[in-house]
Amino acid sequence: MKILVTGGAGYIGSVAVEQLIAAGESVVVFDNLSQGHRAAVHPEAVFVEGDLAGRKAIDSVMSEHRPDAVMHFASKTLVGESMQKPFLYLGDNITSGLNLLQSVVEHGVKRFILSSTANLFDRPERMPIDESERIVPGSPYGESKFILERMLHWLDRIYGVHYACLRYFNAAGATETHGEDHDPELHLIPLVLQVAMGKREKVFIFGGDYPTRDGTCVRDYIHVIDLAQAHILALRALDQGSRVYNLGNSEGFTVKEVIDAARAITGHPIPAEVGPRRPGDPAVLVAASAKIRQELGWTPRFPQVRDIIESAWRWHQAHPKGYGD
Repeated sequence: MKILVTGGAGYIGSVAVEQLIAAGESVVVFDNLSQGHRAAVHPEAVFVEGDLAGRKAIDSVMSEHRPDAVMHFASKTLVGESMQKPFLYLGDNITSGLNLLQSVVEHGVKRFILSSTANLFDRPERMPIDESERIVPGSPYGESKFILERMLHWLDRIYGVHYACLRYFNAAGATETHGEDHDPELHLIPLVLQVAMGKREKVFIFGGDYPTRDGTCVRDYIHVIDLAQAHILALRALDQGSRVYNLGNSEGFTVKEVIDAARAITGHPIPAEVGPRRPGDPAVLVAASAKIRQELGWTPRFPQVRDIIESAWRWHQAHPKGYGD
C-alpha cells in the first residue's frame, strides 16, 4: 500500500513513517518543514516539500504518486497559542484540512487517518475518558480537530471515504532514530531531560495543590511507537468501516512521578520549582482505550512511564542538538 503522510517530518509523523516502512509499506511524505525537520524524514520515503494552504501542491502529489491512503499529521498544535491566536488555528488547520480532503475525494482515495486530540474533552464527565464522552473542545486547536472529524463523517456518508480519528493524549518517548525536537519545547518529558542535559536550570511545575496523590496534575503518556502502531492497525481495519478511538495507557502519572523517574534514569537531581496553576488545567486526564484494544488488538508495548523516559533519554543523549537544524 502507498501511504501519503502529511506532517511526516514532524515528531509523531516521522515515527509513523518509520513504522510504516518497517511494516513494508511505501510512503510519500508531504511537509512544509515549518515545524518538522528534513533530517527526520526516513531515507526510504519519498519527500515532497509543500504546503496544504494551497491546492496546487497537494493535487500535484496526489496525481503523481496516487496514494492508497492518507495519514494526516500536519497541523498547528499548540493549545496555548491557539487561545492567543484563534483565527490562525481556526483558519489554517481547517483550510489546510479542507484542501487535503477535497483533493482526497477528487483523486479517489478511500482511506484516511486523522491525527486528532484529547483536547476535544475540556471538562470530561467521566474518567478515564472513553469515546462516548461528550465533546467540548478546550481550545480553538481542539475545535479545529473536531471540525475535521465532522468533515470526515460527511465524506464517509457522501463519498465512501473510510476514516479513523485517533484522539491521543500525551505522546512521548523516542525510537533509536526519531525523537522530540520542538522549538519552542513545551512538553514535560523533553523539558525535564533538558534540565538533566544542562540546557535548563530547573523545571517548573504548574500547581502543587490539585486533588491528586501528590498534588500535581495526572496525565496519560503514550509511547510514540505505540501511537504509530495504532495508526497502522486502524489503517488496515478501514475496509471494515470508519471508526474513532481514544488512545492512551489508561492510567496516569503525576508531574512529580515523571520528574522522579527522570531523576532515577539520568542520575541528575533535576531541580523543580512549584508555581501557580495554569488556567484551565484539569487535575486528571486519562484515556480509556478499551475500544481499540478490543476491536483491533492494540496493546501498548511501553505502558510504563520509566520505559518512555528511558527511550527519550537515549535519543537526546545521541542527538544533543536534536536534528541539527
